[in-house]
Amino acid sequence: MISKNYFLYGAFLFTTALCAKNPNIIFLLADDLGLRDLGCYGGPIQTPAIDTLAEKGTRFTTFYSGSAVCSPSRATMLTGRQHIRTGIYSWVHEPSQKSHLLEREVTIPEVLKEQGYSTAHFGKWHLGLPYGKHKNKPTPDKHGFDYWFLTENNASPNHKNPYNFIKNGTPIGKTEGYSSHIVINDALDWLKKKQMQMQESPFFLNIWFHEPHRKMAAPDECISPYLKDGDTGVGRDSAALYSGTIDNTDRAIKKLFHYLEEHNLMEDTLIVYSSDNGSFRSDRVGVLRGKKGSNYQGGLRVPGIFCWPAKIKSGIEIEEPAGLVDLMATICDFVGYEMPEEIHLDGSSLQPLLTGAPQNFKRHQPFFWHFAESKQIVGIRDGNYSLLAYPDYEFSKGEKFNEAWIPTIKEGGYRDFELYDLDNDPMQKDDLAKHRPELLLSLKNKLLKINASVMADGSDWHLDSQ
Repeated sequence: MISKNYFLYGAFLFTTALCAKNPNIIFLLADDLGLRDLGCYGGPIQTPAIDTLAEKGTRFTTFYSGSAVCSPSRATMLTGRQHIRTGIYSWVHEPSQKSHLLEREVTIPEVLKEQGYSTAHFGKWHLGLPYGKHKNKPTPDKHGFDYWFLTENNASPNHKNPYNFIKNGTPIGKTEGYSSHIVINDALDWLKKKQMQMQESPFFLNIWFHEPHRKMAAPDECISPYLKDGDTGVGRDSAALYSGTIDNTDRAIKKLFHYLEEHNLMEDTLIVYSSDNGSFRSDRVGVLRGKKGSNYQGGLRVPGIFCWPAKIKSGIEIEEPAGLVDLMATICDFVGYEMPEEIHLDGSSLQPLLTGAPQNFKRHQPFFWHFAESKQIVGIRDGNYSLLAYPDYEFSKGEKFNEAWIPTIKEGGYRDFELYDLDNDPMQKDDLAKHRPELLLSLKNKLLKINASVMADGSDWHLDSQ
């Protein structure tokens, strides 16, 4: 078997001579943030730092997560590949699962390291770490990160004073402050040390916030502007507390932006802001149907903001659908890296859209989502149309993903297809499946073709040999 390092090194030799100065790159990812949370997306929360990012860059009006839940979306984000190809079927539960992001996968930080970047990850991970009897799971350094400061999953016991951060493999115990600020402060410390060491290499910061995922916490001054009658700002279902965690995260992001401006780094830095999936609050997905965990639009539509003052025009809105699956292809284009043909990317490069040449953009494959715990287990978007379907098999009702399901998932089929025209029916209320049989058949064939390719790559974690 030829290793991924062979592919990376070959592409590196091919592209090194072609590359001009590459930008610094920062990914900012929220956790469970909805489409209608941010001010710049018509939401109720005061997010001046993120809104300014949208004003200085480009905002996609239709942007998709890699999955309706956490771990799969993050795997797709880092690889540009549908998450089942990468080893992730559902959200990773370390005590009971072997699942993790496969070490063989080529990730964005690995591509960037081959281009001379310094790479670091901050915040939530949730793609698998060595745990209990599953000690062979790779750590982030095996996926291309020089430095990592993270939690395995959520901040515990909540966003305030978490005790479960790990730095380069070493637990550091209770950390004072709120998670978003802890994460940003560590990123700033890393940048300052890099500057002190006079390192001129470009950097990649992968910053994955915990907010607004439950269990939530935020300072009173961040919660109080959103209090309404009957909302005390505490408790699992407090809308004000939820909003306050996002407000607090925006304040943390402001510190990062201030540092970049102060050190003249903003102009040559590509910043991408998004969320891993839709909100768990149905009142924060706009008019869309579904929420986190659903393959309807409410579970998949998220903010998508790109800012790079030196390259991307400011104040632009793009209506062409895009998503986290497109990040790998886009980054490869921006840094002059040619992905080997042997590695199938499910996403398409957004470079033409972001640099004012939309006529050169082509999506080579429909968006594809699969989540075993959603009623509509599979879905695609092709042009203006979405197609969803139920599985032709059943698991125990209410049961969480189990790796013993994998053979059934890989071999199973689909029934009860639903067809929607998203331009005219964004709420997905009018099922056209019975009225458009030819279109239904065409989209069904596309879905099944992608599905077969994805399942052929899927890992067999249920086998003892895995």
